Amino acid sequence: MSIKIFLDESEMPRQWYNVAADLPPTPPPLAPNGEPLTPDVLSPIFPMNLIEQEVSTERWIDIPEEIVDILYRWRPSPLRRAVFLERALGTPAKIFYKDESVSPAGSHKPNTAIPQVWYNKKFGTKTLTTETGAGQWGCALSFACSLLGLTCKVYMVRISFDQKPFRKTMMEAWGGKCVASPSNETESGRKYLAKDPSMPGSLGIAISEAVEEAVADKSGSTKYSLGSVLNHVMLHQTIIGLEAKKQLAKIGIKKPDVVIACAGGGSNFAGLAFPFIHDKINGENIDIIPVEPTSCPTLTRGIYTYDFGDAAGLTPLLPMHTLGHNFMPAPIHAGGLRYHGMSPLVSQAVKCGLAAPMALPQLESYSAALTWARTEGFVIAPESSHAIAAAIREANKAKEEGKEKVILLNVSGHGLMDLAGYSKFLNGELTDYSLPQEEIDKAERELDNLPKI
Repeated sequence: MSIKIFLDESEMPRQWYNVAADLPPTPPPLAPNGEPLTPDVLSPIFPMNLIEQEVSTERWIDIPEEIVDILYRWRPSPLRRAVFLERALGTPAKIFYKDESVSPAGSHKPNTAIPQVWYNKKFGTKTLTTETGAGQWGCALSFACSLLGLTCKVYMVRISFDQKPFRKTMMEAWGGKCVASPSNETESGRKYLAKDPSMPGSLGIAISEAVEEAVADKSGSTKYSLGSVLNHVMLHQTIIGLEAKKQLAKIGIKKPDVVIACAGGGSNFAGLAFPFIHDKINGENIDIIPVEPTSCPTLTRGIYTYDFGDAAGLTPLLPMHTLGHNFMPAPIHAGGLRYHGMSPLVSQAVKCGLAAPMALPQLESYSAALTWARTEGFVIAPESSHAIAAAIREANKAKEEGKEKVILLNVSGHGLMDLAGYSKFLNGELTDYSLPQEEIDKAERELDNLPKI
């Protein structure tokens, strides 16, 4: 029995998979004024080489060798079998997980941070601005910028800035500058602070601040970098699922029966699932499950329409499942799952019936994380605890049905910077929260003045 399945460096994928080639076309993104989006609208925010990837419909896109050489630091990442969890559950299911916690930044986020910084450097960018929720993306971009010689500025959602101070320290260790959002450093931030000086912040607000700072640099040497949602981010992350397919094949498994990953903006889920969505489109029978928190149920209860990616309306309008760009999330500890919108490509996969989303409460997810820690031994990120909880549900279902299913999930990162949340759960200080329907109804009314799909 193989518990750890490795690939040699020579077996690492040399191309990314672009699911846009195989899905029905998504409605086109629009400029903030509702007009058709043209490259000149995006060029103050992103370099042209990434804009080209964003709109590409080529199925396979080559990974430049210079990027491959950097990814060798931790890739290929291991595929592990959760045999100790299987035994504890008494399930006939085989549970495998892609371990993305082994990157220097401790999460899957460097898979796209490295390419984004590399393409920006090729374009002549000197400084990148970004936002971060739990801090994993801010750490990843700071890490990538330190390797490639760019300056990094991170706006971190205030509630996470306060809950997870050591994320800021990690960013600073790699030379990044981290400020709490909303801040006094941008017009967007000052506007929100004037409304409520104690506002906990949101990813939408932090994005507004980062985009505003990038666009304000008329020299063009500052660009904005996003860690999820956009097509090119989903593209870069598919290296996860492409590796997993090779690893399963090494032990004689043609395909998994169930693929599970948590979903906030979509990058962690897409990274594992999109290569298997390709297989499902081509006839394979695979259940594919994006898992989100009940407090931020974008896919399970959100509205599919055009919406801004940020709170201030500075970004293009994207066709996606959304809770409204004014959504103010509950201060749950899975900070990376508190975004109001979802990747257009993930949204399209759900609309096409290729993925079936699930929303799980915070307490069940933390309980699953403790079960994981006490069986597999790893303390995982609160975001990934949602995937673990869903995997436990699926493993128990396999036990009830007496079926030997193969379950594959993604562990987006470790939870060693998230111990405050674990402490609160262990002390009985956390509660479940389900987003009230009136909040969704309010968002739908606020979106009435935007273009419809």
